Amino acid sequence: MYDYGFVSYESKDEFLEKSKRFWNPGKTQHWIDSGVDLVIDRREGYFLYDMSGKRLIDVHLNGGTYNLGHRNPELVQALEEGMQRFDLGNHHFPSLARTALAEALVKACPPNMRNVIYASGGGEAIDIAIKTARHTKKRRKIVSVIKAYHGHTGLAVGVGDERFSKIFLADRPEEFPQVPFNDLDAMEDALRNRDVAAVIMETIPATYGFPMPEPGYLAGVKRLCEQYDALYIADEVQTGLMRTGELWGISKHGVEPDILVTGKGICGGLYPIACVVVSGECAGWLSEDGFAHMSTMGGAELGCIVALKVLEITQRPEVRSMVGFIADRFAKGLREIQSLHPDYFVGIRQDGLVMGLEFNHPRGANHVMKSLYRNGVWAIFSTLDPRVLQFKPGILMEPELVDEVLDRVEVSVAEARQESLRLERQVA
Repeated sequence: MYDYGFVSYESKDEFLEKSKRFWNPGKTQHWIDSGVDLVIDRREGYFLYDMSGKRLIDVHLNGGTYNLGHRNPELVQALEEGMQRFDLGNHHFPSLARTALAEALVKACPPNMRNVIYASGGGEAIDIAIKTARHTKKRRKIVSVIKAYHGHTGLAVGVGDERFSKIFLADRPEEFPQVPFNDLDAMEDALRNRDVAAVIMETIPATYGFPMPEPGYLAGVKRLCEQYDALYIADEVQTGLMRTGELWGISKHGVEPDILVTGKGICGGLYPIACVVVSGECAGWLSEDGFAHMSTMGGAELGCIVALKVLEITQRPEVRSMVGFIADRFAKGLREIQSLHPDYFVGIRQDGLVMGLEFNHPRGANHVMKSLYRNGVWAIFSTLDPRVLQFKPGILMEPELVDEVLDRVEVSVAEARQESLRLERQVA
């Protein structure tokens, strides 16, 4: 019997059947078929516990939502203290918490930034960024990169991969043209007619498996935007908040965006919130009609209280140092593991603690994910390139836990390689 107070189940199998019946049959069955029958129960720090009691070290972090760990004590305390005064708030009126967070974010962003617009999640924030760009430039076109991912809401899904747009009839290439990543010539061709409102870029495309921008590429995109009168939207939902060793990944490329979007980690994993930070040029609609976009849950005051603490923790000098230390320790350990299986583990894509592990098999990351799961580590394959494992350690991870993860990765890669060879022999 699994009794949680608010609900109880006789067995894990009973729960999974109800998950298929009442929640999402396709997603539930996918994980069962993948050998990952994970039902997250207790969670603490960088650990997850399945309802069966199995412990997992979390290096997926739900895309960086748990950068500071699950139920981080400082964030829990901030939320509990905030609940003594605040609740969701009323989105129509000036708010102490929203204004305090907006001021802190503007100060933490490039000097051209002026205002903050709130959303309840990253997809909604991308929608706001696109609407803001269209208002600013009075044009509809938004250029993104092939295999992009920016969320699943109405406009955000249009600038992403067709896997997620076609199913809902949201693929509109005339409004959302796409170009290859790391191709400045293609980008210039897309902008040449001066009919584009903005280019939207993940600083490192996450769901595409973290291909790294070539030196000068993102700065080159920004120059083209300036040349052809388009805005630059930096999607920092997964690369922001010190994951690359800088507060914003785009800063490492010397780019000052016109619009910056942050989500996932800014909520601390405790209260949904996402933020769109805009330049003075892009803030016009806030004065023209401040009611033009409204979100009942966007900028929830309790979320702002948590986000303020996230921002404060993330900017501590010791956290920046820790990110560099952890990144170096993982880089060295992963290179050693790669040297043991150079024919299978063929690449390490890394910028700080943003990492993609590349395997020489069309679904290699699926095999490694399954093996890691058996060995007590949770990481996930890249949806749009299943050769690559998304590997995202937390920015406060202790050295002993880093070493434990590396030990488990070494065992898991060896097992996955053998499994891949066995499957290849079966096919042959």
